Amino acid sequence: MKKALLFSVISFLAVGQINAQSTDSKKTATPITLTPAQQLIASTGEDSLNSYGAGHARTVISGYGEVHYQKDFNAQKAEAGLKRAVLFVGHQFTGKIAFFSELEVEDAKVEGGGASGEVSMEQAYLKFSLNPRQYITAGLILPRIGIVNENHLPINFNGVERPLVEQLVIPSTWREIGVGFYGQSSALPFTYSAAILNGLNNANFEHGTGFKGAMAEGQNAGANSLGFTAAVQYFAGNWKFQLSGYVGGTTTLGSRAADSLQLESGFFGAPMYLGEADVQYSNNGLTFKALGTTVSLPAAASINRAYDHNVASSMYGAYGELGYNLLQKAKSTKWQTKQLNIFARYETLDLNAAIPSNGIIDGTLKQSHIVAGLGFFPIPHVIVKADVRLMSTGNQNTALILNPNPNALAYKTNNTFLNICLGYSF
Repeated sequence: MKKALLFSVISFLAVGQINAQSTDSKKTATPITLTPAQQLIASTGEDSLNSYGAGHARTVISGYGEVHYQKDFNAQKAEAGLKRAVLFVGHQFTGKIAFFSELEVEDAKVEGGGASGEVSMEQAYLKFSLNPRQYITAGLILPRIGIVNENHLPINFNGVERPLVEQLVIPSTWREIGVGFYGQSSALPFTYSAAILNGLNNANFEHGTGFKGAMAEGQNAGANSLGFTAAVQYFAGNWKFQLSGYVGGTTTLGSRAADSLQLESGFFGAPMYLGEADVQYSNNGLTFKALGTTVSLPAAASINRAYDHNVASSMYGAYGELGYNLLQKAKSTKWQTKQLNIFARYETLDLNAAIPSNGIIDGTLKQSHIVAGLGFFPIPHVIVKADVRLMSTGNQNTALILNPNPNALAYKTNNTFLNICLGYSF
């Protein structure tokens, strides 16, 4: 993709604005004086609210969505649906105070009494500008961890599905109630951020889903535990480097209730640690991404004893991706404004890389994925994608099979998926 798409997650820093992922490249804010590596195109709907210092109120509406088709060859099953439709609303109260929000509907509709979609706030926060290079956010915010969590529009990543590592190891989209501080250096192509969030809830950990179930996502978030996250980004020519991390307590119970379950309590009781590093490159139609992350939960044995969740004490994931715009050197003016991106990505992850003595290993949670496909942009904010994903896992543990063969099909360690997507943003 073009640099504007590849780096849109951080482009708001070039103009001192928050990126809540709702793009609108037709409206850009006036940048402050920057080094060449910081002179990135601001292409978010939030940036269109105002240039820094604007003194009048303004409301902006934008959004994005995805329609998916997937064929599961092992199950001989195909499904199609509206994966998500998101509406962004932002309002500029003054030159220094603004509001941003994303309301998401997943799987088209919500019904009672059975499996259905979900309606949720993906973001809802106030932004307080301190100066052109620093600001504070408060409300329901996204931690700056990984590549996709902040930058999750369908036009901003290759492939129909978000990278599996950034769905299973780093949940996408991870959001919590918190306060964040963001800034950039005045002399170097360097940005920084830190945030305090509500902690996770170890009563809701689920086997095989990482820590996704432990997130509150703004709903009755337990505040007896807290989380702290920080990230730094550095730009060098066409390269972007990021380091990010998280540490947070997972016990939301009070001390008396926690003691009865033999769980450590307090703000950072039964802590979880996450570390992440990634690199991105974009130049003349060629893109490269790589990411690695690891998660540690030292109190997994205590949590399993209290709740019998069979959670792991550590997990990891990593991927590398290479892409190229086949229309980069098109001679026809008609095709120069379009993109046809070809890509390939390799992912490896293990959601039970280490288990406590009271856990049971699940070989299916050690996985590798090879994804290859195309993405066509007829215009910058509409994309048609198609890819094939080859999945390989470890063997199924018979101790975890509740409905054995022949009542259920025998588990296969290899599978193939065909994915097609229509995505948009405005």
